Amino acid sequence: MKRTASSRAWLQRQASDCFVRQAQKEGYRCRAAYKLLELAQNCGFLREAHVVVDLGAAPGGWSQVLAQQCPRVPAPLLIAVDPLPFPPIAGVVSLCGKIEEESTALAIDAVLQGRKVDVVLSDMAPNTMGRASVDHLRSVSLVEAAYDFACQHLASGGHFVAKLFLGGTESSLVTSMKQHFRTVRYVKPQASRSESREIYLVSQGFRG
Repeated sequence: MKRTASSRAWLQRQASDCFVRQAQKEGYRCRAAYKLLELAQNCGFLREAHVVVDLGAAPGGWSQVLAQQCPRVPAPLLIAVDPLPFPPIAGVVSLCGKIEEESTALAIDAVLQGRKVDVVLSDMAPNTMGRASVDHLRSVSLVEAAYDFACQHLASGGHFVAKLFLGGTESSLVTSMKQHFRTVRYVKPQASRSESREIYLVSQGFRG
C-alpha cells in the first residue's frame, strides 16, 4: 500500500528520534515515558506517591514509569484510564473510559474505595484538527475535566500534572489552579518536540 507524504514524514521522524530509539531499547511503550521521567525527577511529585491516577494512559508508557518509580511500601494503588484499551501492566489497574463521563468517574471511585489520591496525571490530548486555535480549546477542555477530577480526589498536599496545548485562553484556568495549589509551573520536557505547542502544567501542594 502506497504511503502518503505525511505518513512517510512521520516514519522518517520516528526513525531519527533518539527518544523513540531509547524507548525501544529500554522497553517503554512510547517516547512519552521520558517526559514523565524528567518531570518527576525535576519536580519530585512521585517520591511519596502511593495512590496515582493516570488519565489518558494509552499506550501505557506513563503507567510503566509509575510501576517503576512509585514507592513499593506500602503497595501503591495505580489506576490507568483511557478510552482505548491497551495491554495490561503489572501492578496497574486499567479502566476504559473518558474522564468527562460519569460512568468513568464512578469506576475510578469503586477502585479507590474512599482513598484520597496523591497525584493526578493527565497526558490527555485531543484528536488534532490541524487548526491551532481549535486544538487549543479542545486541549483546555480536557485539562479542565482532569482538573475538576483532581480537585475532588486529591489529598491535601497532592499534585496535579497535565498536558496542555498553548493558545492563550488558559489564563483563567491557571489562575484557578494557583488558588488551589501552592505552586503552578509551565514545564516543557526535553522529550517534548520543539515544534510542538504542548507544555505541562505542574501544580504542587494541593490546598483543598
